Amino acid sequence: MRVVSLVPSLTEAVAVTLPGALVGATGWCSRPEELDVVRIGGTKNPDVERIIALAPDLVVANEEENRAPDLDALRAAGLEVLVTRVRSVPQALAELDRVLGACGAPGRPGWLAEAEEVWAGLPEPARRRTAVVPIWRRPWMVLGRDTFAGDVLARLGVDHLYAHHPERYPRVPLDELRAREPDLVVLPDEPYRFTADDGPEAFRGLPCALVSGRHLTWYGPSLTEAPRVLAGALRAARR
Repeated sequence: MRVVSLVPSLTEAVAVTLPGALVGATGWCSRPEELDVVRIGGTKNPDVERIIALAPDLVVANEEENRAPDLDALRAAGLEVLVTRVRSVPQALAELDRVLGACGAPGRPGWLAEAEEVWAGLPEPARRRTAVVPIWRRPWMVLGRDTFAGDVLARLGVDHLYAHHPERYPRVPLDELRAREPDLVVLPDEPYRFTADDGPEAFRGLPCALVSGRHLTWYGPSLTEAPRVLAGALRAARR
């Protein structure tokens, strides 16, 4: 199989499971670090002609990360495009099974079986906390309804306060975020790179958890360690 991936987490999953299958990936596909394939642009602006020239057997994409017109153009050129939809941990596991099977995996990889076991075995949280989860600033945007990251946090005992917002990633003024008085603010390092010096200062008086965006938002091999890594970051939340 010759595979092009338009999704960083799927790139990592395919590369780890089927070394050599990937012939192209986006510039945002940073894992595995040693990945050496043709770069075909970004998730939102892929170079369609370059992808076609690679003559892949399969292009893997995601309904949230990639634009329908680009995927339609690839299909019009005769390429097979598999589009995933991931809004929860169980859905991520099922979609990974589907993608890897379509890419030619002879069986379920060990890391995926381990990930399912890890998430199924999570203990019930001792207490639940509320949070706001910014994903961007200038303007401020947060997790809204029906998101994979929101489901991940909920399974770790963190209920984000915009889970029932009409939009999936609403823009919310900073004053409103502060006024909600969450138990903590969760600040991932992607898509916006929040750091100790860029983010917490906007929420003075509120505990802020700096978390790995890869472990919060990627569905791939990182799922095996995500509960442990994220739980540690949430415990370390500081004012």
